[in-house]
Amino acid sequence: MTVLKNAKLFVKGAVAVGALAASATLVQAQELTLRGASLFDNEHAYSKTLIKFGELVNEYSGKGVKFDLRGNSELGIEPDYVTFLQQGVAIDYAIIAPSNLARFAPSVPLMDMPFLFRDLEHWNAVLSSDALKPLEEELKEKADLIIVGYAGGGTRNLISNKPISNMEELAGHKMRVMGAPIQAQIFSAITAAPSAIAYSEVYNAIQTGVVDGLENESASLLQYKFYEVAPNVTLTKHSITVRPIIFSGKSFRKLSPEMQAAVLKAGAEAGAYGRQIESSEDGQKLDQMAAAGNINVLEFAGRDKLLELALPVQDAYAAELGAEALLANIRSK
Repeated sequence: MTVLKNAKLFVKGAVAVGALAASATLVQAQELTLRGASLFDNEHAYSKTLIKFGELVNEYSGKGVKFDLRGNSELGIEPDYVTFLQQGVAIDYAIIAPSNLARFAPSVPLMDMPFLFRDLEHWNAVLSSDALKPLEEELKEKADLIIVGYAGGGTRNLISNKPISNMEELAGHKMRVMGAPIQAQIFSAITAAPSAIAYSEVYNAIQTGVVDGLENESASLLQYKFYEVAPNVTLTKHSITVRPIIFSGKSFRKLSPEMQAAVLKAGAEAGAYGRQIESSEDGQKLDQMAAAGNINVLEFAGRDKLLELALPVQDAYAAELGAEALLANIRSK
């Protein structure tokens, strides 16, 4: 009887071990497909960056991972992506605007603050350094989201249905801004009248007079044809976009250490690749729309006044977040 009992226990144990092995194999198989999402088609810089990310992960891991990138907002818009990433469902990686991360990590939108960067050289110096490390740690701790690289590079300007070329014309201008409070604070400080409106609703909001325009970079102006309802582009050059490549913490922890290392290395390099693409394409797209007669490009008289009005708002925002040292570090690069 004892022998029989031991034999039964052995069989049960073998079955259990087999089940665990099958489970581990299933997890490994699942890791071979990583899911991404983009608002845009494959010709947009963000999508190109995410495609490059997948190629680099496979190059550095040698695993032949399948990357399933869904574009054209097939899986929703960026706030949806953030929810999916945090929960570890539907998608594993995406490019997210910092303003859409604010509800989890209030300091993160500082990296997207208007008038933060002096020029493209300063912007690239910051993103190539560890200056934003405190924000990365905050996002990881509070939202379980991992920044693996930094894309972006579009210069953001005012886009409006009426010409704006000076402080008088800017005063009271009704415009859509991203959801982070610092965005509304900055544009209020420079005398505009900002409103946070969902990106998918902006075109209609301009058509119906809810707002008279928005602020954005050339690629989005072209992709979404905002020029049809707002053909005036004022070169305020108030922001150079920072677009973190975000990887779900839950998804990341399922990867082997070797794959995790590949993801981090690929993310950093894909970000640099994306920055080069978008920063070089930005002016080209603006020229393309101007040549086609789609837009009227205007200089802004007195841009120094905008910087002057924005500075105390930036300082107060950093102080509120306890990020004075971070802001000083960024400005020093």
